[in-house]
Amino acid sequence: MKEDAPAGPDEGADLRACLGWGGTHLRDAGVDDPRREARLLMAHILGTDLAGLLARAQIDNFGRDAFAAAVRRRAAREPMAHITGRAGFWSLDLETSPATLIPRADSETLIEALLACRPDRAQVRSVLDLGTGTGCLLLAALSEYRAAWGVGVDIAPDAARLAARNARRAGLDDRCAMLAGDWAASIRGVFDVVFSNPPYIPQGDLAGLMPDVRDYEPARALDGGADGLDAYRALIDALPLLLAHDGVAVFEIGIGQERSMPALAERSGLEIVDIRADLVGIPRAVVMRHRQG
Repeated sequence: MKEDAPAGPDEGADLRACLGWGGTHLRDAGVDDPRREARLLMAHILGTDLAGLLARAQIDNFGRDAFAAAVRRRAAREPMAHITGRAGFWSLDLETSPATLIPRADSETLIEALLACRPDRAQVRSVLDLGTGTGCLLLAALSEYRAAWGVGVDIAPDAARLAARNARRAGLDDRCAMLAGDWAASIRGVFDVVFSNPPYIPQGDLAGLMPDVRDYEPARALDGGADGLDAYRALIDALPLLLAHDGVAVFEIGIGQERSMPALAERSGLEIVDIRADLVGIPRAVVMRHRQG
């Protein structure tokens, strides 16, 4: 039998034995933290959480087969969020799909940056999210700024539909609209906040990405052109017509791209007011506004 299609747990194996089998095969496939990932997959199959697994000892044949299939998918480096169909972001539980990037903790830095520069929750009344994907940034912002409304735009209709479902899932669909479109081409008006997590991986670096990302997430959401800055040039050029007088733009950036942002902002009459690092110290969120004075 091929190594990438391991036999399942022994018939009649209990839950603990199944988890041991799953952890071993995920470890052999090079998956980080394989024991935890095996438990997460088992919790998904059983419709419980990690704490709930402690109360379980047995699993039926259907559960064993479903768990084995999930382990095989993860061992092939399919992302966990594609297998479970969900991911957590900020305080939200979001539906995911191969149509969009998977929300990541790194991107929560953008919400932290916005809260730091706009601590008054009444100060933000309108939010635009360009390249919204799952809707994670827009919906997280709306969950914090309760008087705000928002618009999310994604070039992929499947992504816009997914974001709309997540808005309903979060109980925020009465305060936002999700649209399919090319960046801000169809948007009129100004916003207190403009978010974007655009494609920023230089083309030459795409082949070196982890297989979980390279082989399963949409290339259009990763490929930032020759230097990784193509989307930023288009977006920052559009910001002067999108930002309210005292508005802020909060963009995610890749490794080393903080060095390019000041010049891009300056040429559009903007200035950088903050660059915030993620939990491992990598500059991740850049905050821009209209140049003062």
